[in-house]
Amino acid sequence: MSERLKAGDTAPAFTLPDADGNQVSLADHLGRKVIVYFYPAALTPGCTTQACDFTDNLEVFAGAGYDVIGVSPDKPEKLGTFREKENLRVTLVADEDRSVLEAYGAYGEKKLYGKTVVGVIRSTVVVDEEGKVEHALYNVKATGHVAKLLRDLRIGA
Repeated sequence: MSERLKAGDTAPAFTLPDADGNQVSLADHLGRKVIVYFYPAALTPGCTTQACDFTDNLEVFAGAGYDVIGVSPDKPEKLGTFREKENLRVTLVADEDRSVLEAYGAYGEKKLYGKTVVGVIRSTVVVDEEGKVEHALYNVKATGHVAKLLRDLRIGA
């Protein structure tokens, strides 16, 4: 199981393809804060709720200096379908080999319906302008997470 990040750690660098096959790097966002959120699968109810919540609040986050990147093990084509079907504006990237999920501590054992399984751990990591972890939140809930994040980061209040 991968090590969980904590405040003060250097955020692991990554470059992953987005829904259009364009490469998205964490380094492209130096100088801005970045919310990197990890979700199990596009086109599923909880992940749709979370992605729509981030999209609905994208301008609020951007106005406070935050970019938002969603990471899942889906193929870029599936991310494109997800984006189109749900009218998402948040940047979605594909981590098909799960290396970034593992580097961020967002892949490993978790409880699912009372059973222990290995998979994506719904997580959010807030990275500061210099690439350091500001907040690392694991086992977050899909519903209500964005509202809680806005409160915790004191954005739009």
